[in-house]
Amino acid sequence: MGARILVVEDNPTNLELMTYLLKAFGHTAIAARNGTEGITLATDQPPDLILCDIHLPDINGFEILTRLRTIDALKGVPVVAVTASAMAGDREDVLARGFDGYMSKPIVPETFVGDVERFLKK
Repeated sequence: MGARILVVEDNPTNLELMTYLLKAFGHTAIAARNGTEGITLATDQPPDLILCDIHLPDINGFEILTRLRTIDALKGVPVVAVTASAMAGDREDVLARGFDGYMSKPIVPETFVGDVERFLKK
């Protein structure tokens, strides 16, 4: 049985591609177009994994992570940054600030789901 994966992404093309790929591989993909919606959806029905962009129009991914970590039902849910921030040191910064993983954009459709599944609890 697939996992429930919340994707927080403001770019419609990226959001559609990520959710399409996850669904094609048997996962339930929940789409959030901004951070506020992402927090609401995560709180209403805790997912197994959250994929979160860093640069969003309302609140950034770091603030989303901070808020998610205060919600008891979400404490064990891995949160992975999926971001175009791919300069030297960005990955280390993202991980140092509390994300459970880092994936760079643009995503590679052929490997995306496998890369995501590495972050799911067994």
